[in-house]
Amino acid sequence: MISGFATSTGTKIFSEKFLTENYNSFQNLTLSNVGIGTYLGEPDSQTDTLVKDAVKKSILSGVNVIDTAINYRAQKSERSIGIALSELIDENLINREDVFICTKNGYVTNDGDIKEDFMQYVMRELGQPGIVKEGDISSGYHCMTIPYLQDQLERSLNNLNLECIDLMYLHNAVEGHPEMSKSQFLENLKKVFEFYEEKRKEGKIRFYGLATWECFRAPSDNAMFLSLEDVVTLAQEIGGNNHGFRFIQLPFNLHFDQAMLLKNQTVDGTKKSILDSASELGIGVFTSVPLMQGRLLEWAKSKPLFATSSPSVGLLQFIRSTPGVLAPLIGQKSNTHVDENLEVMKISSLKQSEYDQFVKKLVS
Repeated sequence: MISGFATSTGTKIFSEKFLTENYNSFQNLTLSNVGIGTYLGEPDSQTDTLVKDAVKKSILSGVNVIDTAINYRAQKSERSIGIALSELIDENLINREDVFICTKNGYVTNDGDIKEDFMQYVMRELGQPGIVKEGDISSGYHCMTIPYLQDQLERSLNNLNLECIDLMYLHNAVEGHPEMSKSQFLENLKKVFEFYEEKRKEGKIRFYGLATWECFRAPSDNAMFLSLEDVVTLAQEIGGNNHGFRFIQLPFNLHFDQAMLLKNQTVDGTKKSILDSASELGIGVFTSVPLMQGRLLEWAKSKPLFATSSPSVGLLQFIRSTPGVLAPLIGQKSNTHVDENLEVMKISSLKQSEYDQFVKKLVS
């Protein structure tokens, strides 16, 4: 098992090898303003190698934010990251302290290395030992009970070959429990946060957060809506001012623009966007689907605004330069895509005046 975790000194030294304008300082860590995501791909050995190599190449290009989830590729994305980190450390190319590793638990998953029917696996691995019982798993195949999250945390640590995970997200919990009342959800969330705080004390995680799809982008009268201020207050009640709830993840791109434009949150009685609210509440924001899984690339090719760069670089440049965003998480596996996307790490992000001009042209 790889010991340690991302540190202030390690991440700063790592950033100094590259273009330092492409890093943000948050929670005393120096984090690249582009991260790598590992969502898509078949759970096979060929994709394992592609993901491992893409993670290694991304890190050696200056990316030190790596994002995954236990259900991505049926646990195999976590394992590919674990192998990539072990190889880089063994080759003395990085230290564990240089990189910020994020994963997510909550969705029920099988194991891509075990050739077994999904439900047979769930019953054998989770049902028979009593890790989950009847009623624990939602209609959206989500579970947020403590025995389940405990089991999944241990599996993630083993998959990643880590003694400590830098950031553990509860994965799409509101979206995964559409039948649950908001009051019941917050009651369950309190138990989850208590569990996470215990795991912080044990040194198994450093921070925790919520990785979401709809709840922070939905209008405030929508059943999926969640107040970030309420969640932060809950974390403070459990962990005090030094609580570990410090990050959220949500979709943001030129199509999913609600994080910037929709004032659905309230902080101290004032309506704000989720990006502004997070900034005011001391919460870091990572964003997903920057290219809409490639669907925005064709649109960007037709826009003169992106003429000075590749479409992917232009789209990433917009997102990472948006105030309140720590980093977009770009999914990439092939060498061609890694090379193309990470050209963005060779240029500085937009200054505020440049960003304002970009947005003005975008809406004109």
